[in-house]
Amino acid sequence: MHKTLGGISLVLVSVLLLASCGGQEEESHSEPPEPVVEVPSPQQSAGPQKVVDPLVVAISARASLRSDRRLMVEGETNLPDGALIQVTIEREISRVRWQERTSVSQEKFNAGPFGSGSGLPDGRYIVQVQLSVASVQPEVVQARIGSEGEHLAGELVSQTRHGLGQVATYSRSFLVGSEPRRTRDQVDVVEEM
Repeated sequence: MHKTLGGISLVLVSVLLLASCGGQEEESHSEPPEPVVEVPSPQQSAGPQKVVDPLVVAISARASLRSDRRLMVEGETNLPDGALIQVTIEREISRVRWQERTSVSQEKFNAGPFGSGSGLPDGRYIVQVQLSVASVQPEVVQARIGSEGEHLAGELVSQTRHGLGQVATYSRSFLVGSEPRRTRDQVDVVEEM
């Protein structure tokens, strides 16, 4: 019986030695880690992004009083054809407003007539021309100004109050009638045509 135990112990020692040798061998011949492959994001794989030059917005407007004492507004701008703009006339003393949406055509726009049927009373008025937010603009205009107006630049450009991107706004004061001519402010005096 002693012999059998010795044989078992010899076999057991041999198995342990082989197992420990096999473990060392596996460690020394371990495979290198797999290389990391970066998958490009959709923006990177789309190719180079088209760079759009900023549009430094220029707007000018003039008002003219018709024989019925209603106001017409004409202007020039470098905004793209089809750009939607809002023209607003506000009487300074009463804050009464008239507004009209129009579009740019060949770098020009016009709106009106503004005022009630009885015409505008004498006084100070403010004409404001504002580019509508990019989300309501035609696609061709959005392509130039950006989907949130991000390509607009210049002193007329500002963020919208509602977080809808950038818009451009031009405003100017003017006087209607003969009495206000004595003012020293920087305003235009509008007379009947």
